[in-house]
Amino acid sequence: MYNWQYKEWPNFIYRLEEVQSIAIAFAQEMGALNGLLTGLNSALKQEAFVEVLISEAMKTSEIEGEYMSREDVMSSIKKNLGIQGDVVVRDRRVAGVAELMTTIRDSASIELTVEVIMRWHAILMEGFPRINAGKWRTGEEPMQIISGSYGKETIHYEAPPSAVVPKEMEQMINWFKSYEVKESEYIIAALIKTAIIHLYFESIHPFEDGNGRIGRALAEYTLSHTLKSPVLLSISKTIEKNKQVYYDNLKIAQASLDITGWINYFTKVIFEAQKETRELIEFTVRKAKFFDKNRDLLNDRQMKAINRMLEQGIEGFIGGMTAKKYMSITRTSKATATRDLQRLQELGIVEQLGHGRSVRYQLILS
Repeated sequence: MYNWQYKEWPNFIYRLEEVQSIAIAFAQEMGALNGLLTGLNSALKQEAFVEVLISEAMKTSEIEGEYMSREDVMSSIKKNLGIQGDVVVRDRRVAGVAELMTTIRDSASIELTVEVIMRWHAILMEGFPRINAGKWRTGEEPMQIISGSYGKETIHYEAPPSAVVPKEMEQMINWFKSYEVKESEYIIAALIKTAIIHLYFESIHPFEDGNGRIGRALAEYTLSHTLKSPVLLSISKTIEKNKQVYYDNLKIAQASLDITGWINYFTKVIFEAQKETRELIEFTVRKAKFFDKNRDLLNDRQMKAINRMLEQGIEGFIGGMTAKKYMSITRTSKATATRDLQRLQELGIVEQLGHGRSVRYQLILS
């Protein structure tokens, strides 16, 4: 049986032994992040904000197996924030997900309704003629989550029939509005409510496509709305790092109304997302200071290569920079690439790793 097939649905049951400690750790991370942001000037705050939105936009799509250009995502987000002028983004997926990210960020104070969720879906799926953007799924075919090759499929989950989706979504909104949040326990309540609403939404699976992306956006909205302040974090980035664990926990939770395991898992995801966001912003600050210190020492080729290395974020440039990679990025000769990299080493901007043919360079971002 699936969760929605129990007569007690949607009366979830859970225990909170582990969540108290997670809530304390999350509150500490949130305080550290807010303190970090307070010390930044407006330009750095804006840059940090954009970096987090870029991360969320790209990772929420990568979970679904869709990969987008970072440059396109950045341009589209800056356009939606009014930072950059008219930019033509030809990839419709980029335009939709970038607008959704900025919309969610601006929606923390609004009340949740079915119309709001439909509008989010319309934004995400606008321009896709085969998708009924902003409308619940229809038809008599069951909505199933399946893996495996044709004839050997494994059904992981089957959502409620399309005919009951409108009623289920109204019921979900009513649950959301009636969820009690005590002032003295608002952080733990926000974490629990966020974990439940994401599971609840994914269990209904109301759209023919885009349910994962809308469900993660709904989680981030719920956290901000319940805390009564926009929260800067990327849940999708944390999930994408080990998405099979996410799917395994979701599958278990959708087979029962006891969701203790799910709440423990998802609140840890939220905590890790907050921690990783603080680390991303610290990295953004170090990056800005790096350019302030070294910009006048770099030629255009070196600047382009370093920017490419920094795009990988905290994880770093996989395999390090080699002369071959440098040639490909900057469209230059091997001799020029070698000379540029040696100059960067002399300046203390990169350090050499390995010898001979295995020489590679790692950025020193102090």
